[in-house]
Order: sequence, then structure tokens, then C-alpha cells
Amino acid sequence: FVYHKAVVCYNLYVTVNNYMRPMLPVIFTVFSDCWPSVVRKNYWGFSVQLHQATRPTWPDCKLGREIELKGNSTCGQGMPVVVSCVPGRAFAPSVSTGFRKAYRVEQPLVRLRGGAMIGEGRVEVLKNGEWGTVCDDNWNIRAATVVCRELGFGSAKEALTGARLGQGIGLVHMNEVECSGFEKRRSCQLRLSGGRNPYEGRVEVLAEKNGTLAWGTVCSDNWGTMEAMVVCRQLGLGFASHAFQETWYWGGESSADTVVMSGVRCSGTELTLDQCLHHGKHIQCAKGGGRFSAGVSCTQTAPDLVLNAQVVEQTTYLEDRPMYALQCAQEENCLSSSADKADPTSYRRLLRFSSQIHNNGQSDFRPRAAHHSWIWHECHRHYHSMEVFTHYDLLSLNGTKVAEGHKASFCLEDSNCDEGIQKRYECANFGAQGITVGCWDTYRHDIDCQWIDITDIKPGDYIFQVVINPNYEVAESDYTNNVMKCRSRYDGQRIWMYNCRIGETFIS
Repeated sequence: FVYHKAVVCYNLYVTVNNYMRPMLPVIFTVFSDCWPSVVRKNYWGFSVQLHQATRPTWPDCKLGREIELKGNSTCGQGMPVVVSCVPGRAFAPSVSTGFRKAYRVEQPLVRLRGGAMIGEGRVEVLKNGEWGTVCDDNWNIRAATVVCRELGFGSAKEALTGARLGQGIGLVHMNEVECSGFEKRRSCQLRLSGGRNPYEGRVEVLAEKNGTLAWGTVCSDNWGTMEAMVVCRQLGLGFASHAFQETWYWGGESSADTVVMSGVRCSGTELTLDQCLHHGKHIQCAKGGGRFSAGVSCTQTAPDLVLNAQVVEQTTYLEDRPMYALQCAQEENCLSSSADKADPTSYRRLLRFSSQIHNNGQSDFRPRAAHHSWIWHECHRHYHSMEVFTHYDLLSLNGTKVAEGHKASFCLEDSNCDEGIQKRYECANFGAQGITVGCWDTYRHDIDCQWIDITDIKPGDYIFQVVINPNYEVAESDYTNNVMKCRSRYDGQRIWMYNCRIGETFIS
């Protein structure tokens, strides 16, 4: 892995024709470091140099020539090119008002991921249809300022390095940013009420009732981790630790018991709760609020699990295994339903692969279930701490699930760690389980249930999907990198896995 960048922004704005505009960027240079590509090239990078520009955007600046990198070398003192910038997508020319905010919807070229609050996160840049990061060679306050302004924030007051918000995965484009000052106005005001500390409590929203503003609760119907993530982010309290659908133990203020927001459904990447889908003024709450109002608990740090896509791509193969050797697997429902009626002397065709799951976050990944509730598996002779940790699916090209892995439950441990980091967890009978920051848990291709039963699958082209922590059972700082998809071709005797990518949309 390589290290990435982050910033903190100031509110340096000027007024042009009655509209707020950021101050103009100054000279900066960014060199991207090296990152292994999953598909074709091993490493690549770009060099960019901006002189005193007249427009406040990064993506609209032309990049220098592509640099081919070998081995573990860095981009060094590459040859940057001088560019001129044009207005970004946040500003559109207007005859009467100069540059003003544009209201047309366009796909952003820069985004923040993994941040604990509004305006901070790992910077990702869209290039050729792929989101990627930027490493921290020559990352500085000036480069960070341009990113902040491009996203509609103020100028950068701090540039952070060393993967402070977790490692990036994929091709390298850009990195982390934290902004403050002249942030976009929050139209939805929130507070937590009744908690034992400032990081937990019943979620209360300031809303209009009978012509006046008053605090009320949020309906807990379908309230979950994604919604809690947005609340914690909006309040600047970090990441969601838990989402609660009952909050009777957090009394809150009786004057705020009325439900004022319902039907909330978030993707987890929104900046404020009102950006999520919700019912608007027409409140519908089957539970009726009160003791069933939504609540959250937040944490300043969180783990971040990412699958090593290259390991999956490099270890995939087919095995024809006799039914008599699959007793444990059948007990754990790891075979397709047709195996229940299969002859004991018949064979099952298994798509086998290894998975290597890294914790790139800021805290250890620990199972949510208490030790006393872990499941003992006689076949494996150890406890499993999570019933659902990873899903393995084979999909048709239109997204229909045609086969899936039924891994009953998982034992979490530190298989290996980065240099200087000690293992803390193992699958011992009474040991603690989890994945330490900087370590990874490897499920080898030759262990039980590390497969998809494709006995009944016809030859053709498919999509292979792996989803980590699919039920969001354990809080993470970033769920967008929990999904890996590969293209797969099966000819009836052999299988090819290629174009494996992290961060694709999860198909359930």
C-alpha cells in the first residue's frame, strides 16, 4: 500500500456580482505515487503543475503526460507541464451575473470518502470512468486548497498525509481532504438527546410545526447503519457505531416526542440527513415514534475492510469434488440445493478462490456478537464469531443471481500483518477474534466453503461478486469499498476471472 493525502480548509471567499466565489488558486504541484493496477498496467502516475490561475478547479486542469512506473519506484521528480484552468462545474457563466452556482446536475469528478464529518475524507478522482486516489508525494496546502474549492468549500488550512483516513484501493488519481469554513449550509438541523455522552442519543430534528420551528424525533422504521452514518457525519461525531430502533432508555425532551421525519433511507454517503430519501411533510410511522424513535451512537475511529482483488483473480480455479468428501460443507449448507438429492458417489463442480481481506481503517474490526454467543463448529474445531461476514455470488450479466456461496459463518483472525505490526487475533478455541489495523485475514482456496457451487451452471459469461460485511453488522468508516466484482467466462471445463474491481455497486 501507499500513503495518501488530506487537508483542512479556510473560508477565503470573495464577492463577485453578489455571489460568493472562492479566492483563486496559486501554484502547486502534485505527483501521484505508485499503485498496482488490477487489470493491465502494473503502475502508472501523472504529474501536474499549476501556475497562478484564474479559475478555482482541479479536474478542469489538463494533466501532464502519463508516466510509466516500474516495480516499487515512486514518481520522483517527474516533468510537470504548465496548464491553464477553466471554470469548474460548480460555476457556470451567466451574462447578467458573471459566475454563479449552476443548478444543472452533472457527475462530479472529485469526491470525498471515509471522512468522519462534512468536508473531510479521502479524495477520489474520476478518470476514464474509474474512481482512484492520489498518493502523498508533494501533497501540500496549495494542492489541497484547489480540491476544497472544487468541492465548494473554503481554502485549505491543513494538508494531511500518511493515510490518516485509511488506505485507498485501485488506480491512483488523488487523495484525502478535510474542509471547514463556508461549507454548504445545512438545511436539516440535528441533535442527539438523552445519551450518556455527546456521541450517543435519540436523533432529534428541528422542523416546522404549525408555523414555528420545533424539535421532533425520527421514525425508526427501517432505521439502520447507513442512516446512522449520515447523522454522525452531519454532527461531526465521526462514524456510526450502532443504529438503534428503540430509544426508551434515552428519555430526551418530552416536548420533542412527536415524529417529524419518516421513511429515511440513506446510501451512507450523504452529507446531511435531509439529502436521504424520506417522506417529506407526509409522515408515515408504523411504530409511532416515542420509545421507537431512531437513535445512534458514534465513534471517532472505525475499521475499513477492503478485499485484495488481485488475490481473487490469481487464485481462481475449478475443482470436481465427490459428495462423500463434502459432508461438513453440506451440513453448513455450502452447496447448491440440488446437492440434497445428489448421489453420494457423484461430484460437485466448485469455483474455488482465495480471499484476502485487509483492515485499512483506524481501529480493529471486531465481531459484534459477544464471546458467549459464538458458534462452535465441530467440523472445523473452532468457534465462528460472525454468522454473515462475506457473500459470494455468481450473477448473470443483467445482475440476476445464478449461484451463491453459503458460507455458514466465519472465524476472524490476523493471518498476516504489515511490517512492524503484531498479530492480535486468532481462531483459537477461546481466543479473541478480529482483524487488527494493518493486518489481513486470508481464507485460502482449499478450506471448506471457500467456493461457489456451479454444478448446475451452464457455460457462458458471468459476473463474480464478493461482498464484505454485507449486513453492515460491524460499523466501518467506508462501505463503498466493500464490494468486488469480476468478469468471468466459463466454457464448461475452464473458468477465467478478469477485470476485478473494488467499489462496484452491491447487487443483493
